[in-house]
Amino acid sequence: MAKALIGYLNSDLRATADLAAENRRLRARVGDLEALVLRLSQENDELASRAAALLDLDVTMQSEDMQPA
Repeated sequence: MAKALIGYLNSDLRATADLAAENRRLRARVGDLEALVLRLSQENDELASRAAALLDLDVTMQSEDMQPA
């Protein structure tokens, strides 16, 4: 019975080290992806504000062109 329990428990240190390394790699990847999402969100906000400013400018120019002479 004891032999069955020992075989059941994972005593292979390589597997634990491999899992720890994989966990570190995945955490680093998640950090990279979070940074990418933040950067893209900031770029999107900047582009949206530029687009809004251009649309406001376009509307202003159109309204000036429509004034009677």
